[in-house]
Amino acid sequence: MCGIAGFYNYRNTAPVDRDVLLRMRDVVPHRGPDGAGAWFSDEGRVALGHRRLSIVDLSETANQPMLDGRDLVVTFNGEIYNHRELRATLTNSGYNFHTDHSDTEVLLHGYREWGLGGLLKRLEGDFAFAIWDGRKRRLSLARDRVGVKPLYFASSGGAFIFGSEIKSILEHPAVVRDIDPMAMYHYLSFLTTPAPQTMFAGVWKLPAGCWLEVEEGAIRAGRYWDAVPGQGIDPAETKGLSDKALEAFYVDGIRSRLEEAVEKRMMADVPVGVFLSGGVDSSTNVALMSRHSNGPVRTFTIGFKDHQHLNELDHARRIADRYQTEHHEILIEEADMVGYLEQLVHHQDEPIADWVCIPLHFVSKLAKDAGVTVIQVGEGADEQFCGYASYMGYLRLYHRYWHPFRSYLPGFARKGIAGMAMAAARMRPSLMVYADIIDRAAHDREHFWSGATVFWENMKHIIVNPEAFQPAPVDADMRATGLLPPDYEETDTFNIIRSFLGPFDAAHPGQDALTRMIHNEFRLRLPELLLMRVDKITMSSSLEARVPFLDDKLVSFTMDIPEAWKTRGGEPKYLLKKAVEDLLPHDLIYRKKQGFGAPMSEWLRGRFGQQARDTIMQSQLMQRGFFKTDAVEALIEAHRQGSADNSLYIWTLFNLAAWHDYWISK
Repeated sequence: MCGIAGFYNYRNTAPVDRDVLLRMRDVVPHRGPDGAGAWFSDEGRVALGHRRLSIVDLSETANQPMLDGRDLVVTFNGEIYNHRELRATLTNSGYNFHTDHSDTEVLLHGYREWGLGGLLKRLEGDFAFAIWDGRKRRLSLARDRVGVKPLYFASSGGAFIFGSEIKSILEHPAVVRDIDPMAMYHYLSFLTTPAPQTMFAGVWKLPAGCWLEVEEGAIRAGRYWDAVPGQGIDPAETKGLSDKALEAFYVDGIRSRLEEAVEKRMMADVPVGVFLSGGVDSSTNVALMSRHSNGPVRTFTIGFKDHQHLNELDHARRIADRYQTEHHEILIEEADMVGYLEQLVHHQDEPIADWVCIPLHFVSKLAKDAGVTVIQVGEGADEQFCGYASYMGYLRLYHRYWHPFRSYLPGFARKGIAGMAMAAARMRPSLMVYADIIDRAAHDREHFWSGATVFWENMKHIIVNPEAFQPAPVDADMRATGLLPPDYEETDTFNIIRSFLGPFDAAHPGQDALTRMIHNEFRLRLPELLLMRVDKITMSSSLEARVPFLDDKLVSFTMDIPEAWKTRGGEPKYLLKKAVEDLLPHDLIYRKKQGFGAPMSEWLRGRFGQQARDTIMQSQLMQRGFFKTDAVEALIEAHRQGSADNSLYIWTLFNLAAWHDYWISK
């Protein structure tokens, strides 16, 4: 993994400022401590920069930006796992390779041979790249299918600017720092901003599975892949199978694809390790990695000194002993967290209100200090296989109450009940979540919005002034891409969910509730929260994270497995557990899921609680009219007094205020 940056003066002939490109490149040294490169077009209108974290083909011939003749140049972040196969195909077609085994060079020759669309169709990997085609005067960008690697951009004053991190884009003088109020409004629901929005007005992120092209006078974009049914299993393969045979088909398909995904992600010329929590997902990674490793697998685990009830150290040690890994552990406490906060705000770029970022930082540093450069992680398993208790709760809600409520009660009755529920919630705020669910059912709004929801829509209106949230200006070229649906600029976060599921239902009618939920997660929570936190935090320690459970072949296969099989017998992750029963202890597989978190609720009732309150209430953000400050302060005090657990709300607001003070008002 590396860091990329660049810009193209596509609407004017002004030469690029070389110093600006170097600042954009070098503001992210953590993404590439092993080297730096820059390229400028002959006429001076295009500039590409690169920071290198050497992982595959460590030689200087693999440095970037990489050229193919005088007309093609690429700057690339990520890994192409099938690059050897593509190299062989291109060699047979007459292409000469100048590197020993660099996956970067495959992008150049592949683009020339197949074009952008043909190249993207063939790539297996995690990537964000930009290719300048001098003959066509075209800059092409792409982000991998599920969004493992981030890619940001801005269009301002005839300049198109891009980078792996927002801080690179902010180095360009055409970009003015300010908050995007509508992005902030949606962040309050999702802990993150939905693509293409970011918290910075005029700075955008390319959605997962999308491409973007810039030519003189125009920007266009499109989607080349999506997590939808119909891509993984031919119906003829399962037709007529008995339950026993069908289960075997699903289990064998998951296991074979997962083994292949883990093996592919061990491709490296540097040491590889794995984060081990002791749960099914990370333990499976360890078990499968051990089959393809020449020596002991390196495992890394974190726990808490001050709240040991959250630790899973014993479970992790069992797996480490079982597979004879080279095991490393670290314990942290509140003081460690507080000392890290400013770095957290800096490296996140925009607020990602997931407190898992804290233990993730310390375990990443542990791995890097132990000499590891690549780490495998378990993200994506719970989303595909229904591993969260909250998912099971949403499914019970849907089948027992939601569907009957909407199907058998007339509209006036549903709305009347919703009104009464809302009135009751105003008297007892603890009922707000239930009132919001009933309101959604009454007004034909999806029951599931995200596996991570902070402020439900009616709860937002308690703490915000909706009239203060006005859309930020949008560059006409950006609007013309179609990446930003117009209703994202309204104070109704359901518009985000509708933008995913409306087209999905039209193209794939009749899908079960879980499949629709999973599709939703692949469009928002996975790429923009979970994978974004993994990228930002691991890369802050110059560590590349790889995600075998999100291999697109596995994802396409699991999207064709119905809800009834993923939750068979009421067992979360039923099929995945069956697929790994020979790898892990039975009691570990079937123990209650604990999850990877942090004792934030307790920390916010201690010394850090006062610091968080001061940060929020004294932030210049609170002076801009977006929030009802009395309501915010009451929410904080209720938690500190122990009358409610408002830790997620407070952490979300703290991240937002700390971000604003660091990046905007500073």
